Amino acid sequence: MATVYRSVGGRKLAKMLALEDGVQAELTARTFEIAVRAEEILVQHRAEGHSRIEVEEGRVDRYVVLSDERGQKAALSIEYGRQEYTVTRTSRQGGEFEVTVPAMDGLYVLATAAHLPKKRKGKVKLD
Repeated sequence: MATVYRSVGGRKLAKMLALEDGVQAELTARTFEIAVRAEEILVQHRAEGHSRIEVEEGRVDRYVVLSDERGQKAALSIEYGRQEYTVTRTSRQGGEFEVTVPAMDGLYVLATAAHLPKKRKGKVKLD
């Protein structure tokens, strides 16, 4: 009968395997492929060019990130869409007026690039 150890040399087995050179090389390659597909999808929909795809590298994992830090900080809305909402703005003359921001379907850039199912996140009520 075989014995299965949870740790080897004080390290959890899963982490030890994840840090193997071959596993890390495969993570890097797959992350690059997903990032390239995501960039291709994003370029098709880019209006002002503020959003971009970034790759972050952790100690073990790699992350493909949709960043909109240079734009309206709307990465979540770009990925999952948004409901229509109304905001109050102030004019240059000091008067207030309401602006209705229309609903938008999500582009699912990251989900599509990673071949994941497209799931709309729970509805968020904006006050």
